[in-house]
Amino acid sequence: MNAPAGVTRRLTELVGALRSHGVRIGTGETVDAAHAMEALGLTDRERLREGLAAALLHSTAQRRVFDPAFDLYFPRLAGVPETGAAGAGAPAADRAELRDRLAAALAGDDTALLARLAVEAVDGFGGYGSSPGSDGWSSYQTLDRLRPQTLLARARDDVRARNGAAGFTDRLLEDEIRRRIETFRALVATEARRRVAERRGRDEIARRAVAPTVDRVDFLFAGRDRLAELRGVVQPLARKLATRLAARRRRAARGTIDLRRTLRASLSTGGVPMRPVLRRRRPVRPELVLLCDVSGSVSGFSDFTMLLVQALHDQFSKVRVFAFVNRVDEVTGLLVRGAADPAGLGARIRAEATLTGWHDSSDYGVAFGEFTERYADAAGSRSTVFVLGDARTNMGDPNLPAVRDLCERARRVYWLNPEPRSQWGTGDSAAPEYAGLVEMHECRNARQLGDLIGRLLPV
Repeated sequence: MNAPAGVTRRLTELVGALRSHGVRIGTGETVDAAHAMEALGLTDRERLREGLAAALLHSTAQRRVFDPAFDLYFPRLAGVPETGAAGAGAPAADRAELRDRLAAALAGDDTALLARLAVEAVDGFGGYGSSPGSDGWSSYQTLDRLRPQTLLARARDDVRARNGAAGFTDRLLEDEIRRRIETFRALVATEARRRVAERRGRDEIARRAVAPTVDRVDFLFAGRDRLAELRGVVQPLARKLATRLAARRRRAARGTIDLRRTLRASLSTGGVPMRPVLRRRRPVRPELVLLCDVSGSVSGFSDFTMLLVQALHDQFSKVRVFAFVNRVDEVTGLLVRGAADPAGLGARIRAEATLTGWHDSSDYGVAFGEFTERYADAAGSRSTVFVLGDARTNMGDPNLPAVRDLCERARRVYWLNPEPRSQWGTGDSAAPEYAGLVEMHECRNARQLGDLIGRLLPV
């Protein structure tokens, strides 16, 4: 490639940033991207964006990572514009004038003007700090001072006055203006991120400020929108895991070598084991039991795992799911009926199941005790039990004898903990005590969950 060294370096840095967020990019894709950049040139930035995306990405879901990373390494402009506002302390008149221009741009759907206004808004209202070492830029501060969401009614009335909404109903028109406002908010975030990156370094901001792909979103910190995205990956992940389990089951059905019978058969060939004798086994689909903490932030992790297991139910002879906060109730039926509406599954379980007693805090000790008393038949010699939760007992008794009894009844017991391993045993966490009895694994995101389920599920 004949591109300048600086441009080539930016491309390789962009590829490195994408890889750090879990986007799998090989040498071939990188070379293709370099050829695409050479063919497209640098004059049309949006065309370059689409060309690099086509060369580097494997799915549209990865655009959520690619677009902000591209904006960091191939920014629209560099430095602080010369025609900015007077600074973070700009007078109210300047703010009112900028809001007037923003309302007009929203009404006219002028994307180019919105981009220029985003630069001016960050320059005028997003700066903070007073020394060269502490100066920074904040999209939150910019939007909080400018409040673009309050311009919806004014922009709507402007559109009506210009052309009678051009066939839009009131609801459709307001939805369209909300979309334009979100576009402006995204432009402000991009501009603030660009300026911070110039001061602190692109690689650091790409690592900290770019949202990860959905399969790397931390269950404990996923917002409502990201949890909705997670529910969308349940079926693709289930299909991949089902294929993997089926392959493992086929290999297991062939059996392992029966050493005693192989040696006996080798007597006819002078002790040379010419024909290994396999220990045939009758394939039996195992039983699966889920015991899920659905309290607090752990609920998102439990809901996702329950949906995943429900999508894999054909791989098992029986699946039973139990939910608890400080009381345990079987929710298998609710899960089956709720498969068509995954968004409302968690709310339906918490509304219809009996999960709490005299308080609303999680209590693992009481829950384990009730499970072994009421549902002792759920865990048997063919059962694999998965416990889902953070093992935080709110300083209550962890009831280790009940967990020991569960381990003795079931064929296998695994614990998936959504907290980082470094936090196990801190505060009210009883994770080390439980890990002494149960094989406990860190499971913070969908990628880790898929790997663990594929490796630990019985065949």
